[in-house]
Amino acid sequence: MRKQFDIPLFKVFMPPRERLLPALEQVLYSGQISEGEPVLQFERRFGSLVGSGNVLSFYSGTAALHAALVLAGVQPGDEVISTAMTAEPSNMAILHAGAKVVWADIDPANGNIDPLAIGRCISPATRAILVVHYGGVPAPLAAIRALAAADDIVVIEDAAHALGARYAGAPIGSHGDYVMFSLQAIKHMTTVDGGMLACNMQNADAILAAGRKFRWFGIDRAAPRTEVDVASVGYKYHMNNVTATIGLTQLDFIRPVIDRHIANGRYFDTHLSGITDLQTCVFEAVAEPSYWFYTVLVENREGFIRHLAEHGIASSMAHKRNDWHSVFSDSRTELPGLDQFYSRMIHIPCGWWVGDAEREYMVDVIRAGW
Repeated sequence: MRKQFDIPLFKVFMPPRERLLPALEQVLYSGQISEGEPVLQFERRFGSLVGSGNVLSFYSGTAALHAALVLAGVQPGDEVISTAMTAEPSNMAILHAGAKVVWADIDPANGNIDPLAIGRCISPATRAILVVHYGGVPAPLAAIRALAAADDIVVIEDAAHALGARYAGAPIGSHGDYVMFSLQAIKHMTTVDGGMLACNMQNADAILAAGRKFRWFGIDRAAPRTEVDVASVGYKYHMNNVTATIGLTQLDFIRPVIDRHIANGRYFDTHLSGITDLQTCVFEAVAEPSYWFYTVLVENREGFIRHLAEHGIASSMAHKRNDWHSVFSDSRTELPGLDQFYSRMIHIPCGWWVGDAEREYMVDVIRAGW
């Protein structure tokens, strides 16, 4: 089969220049480029997209996760149960909060944290559970939230891969107390960099107020600067009007982008099934992924990677399992589910840039064998 396309694993989506550049020019020369009204507008409109009425913006997803952990009451000496199958920032944020990472094993059928493994990790020191929706596939939230509720543990969702995903009929972003979204360069939607934190607890107003102080040196920006008392440690984690303006323009175009990821993922779910030496991921019926990338489990992974590369199709493992990093050495434990998943998993493109012809070509190339 001849090479017909060059299909990257990731590709940045930006709105049409005739819409984005005038909006950027207006804000850049407005004299108001730090945090202001565009940030507030972006928070409100993003909240509507993810089903949350209470959203805080940050300059990165990692900053948003750090804030979530601190706002949830995580302190030095506490334990946070997490997954090693994620990008490093997910778990680095736990160290930023001064807590200890406790690895729970994953479901080898999809890469998500396993509720049964979480149950085995809960201790009197457990303050929070960090749930990553890996690759945009929602983790089993019903079981995880039931476990957490029984022991009064906070659930924090890392939805960096999962913008547009749904669980039990509702958007990811509307379920957990804290849900982080990343707006980093190669995510479903980007503001060049940025993060959003949906806060859905009963005392959301107080949490939002504390979060605004946390992201700005412990200071309430709405109060006169010389009249405030800084009573808690804060950081320079706020979003600015320039990146918020990119986000506001992105929101005008993002739904078809996400829908194309989902359509391609569902196409692969159907057309990559039944191939010898390849398995697609299996997940709950109530989970509706947004397919940031598409994960397959293959035998002879190196051969599979070479075969795809010869035909212009990018693939990657994307993430090194975090438990192999020295910085997390104090948390090492046996993780047989992760061993099984990590030895076979590989990610292939399924984003907005993969058209009908490209996805049909990809299926033909894979079905030809490697």
